[in-house]
Amino acid sequence: QVQLVEPGGGLVQPGGSLRLFCTASAIIVSINDMGWYRQAPGKERELVAVIGRGGNTNYMHSVKGRFTISRDNTKNTVYLQMNSLKAEDTAVYYCTAKSTLLYWGQGTQVTVSS
Repeated sequence: QVQLVEPGGGLVQPGGSLRLFCTASAIIVSINDMGWYRQAPGKERELVAVIGRGGNTNYMHSVKGRFTISRDNTKNTVYLQMNSLKAEDTAVYYCTAKSTLLYWGQGTQVTVSS
């Protein structure tokens, strides 16, 4: 039973932009934080950005000023606007939604390459 759906991702040139989004199933109730993690080949999964239900945000240092996380609580959807993309942003990106449990999306590949 798919509970977080995250279409999108793809190939983008360095310096380009990409927007990810992820929608949580209605069966996930009382969602608090929503966020995005990423995992590059051979590296550990890392937290990219998180947003609270009230809109407070936190970002990993390397994406500050380039990435923006936002959410629409009426749609149970979280967005990640990624600008000025770099090769080192290449990874599988996973969305998360936290209520009583932490739910994970299936992951979407983002490749930054010329």
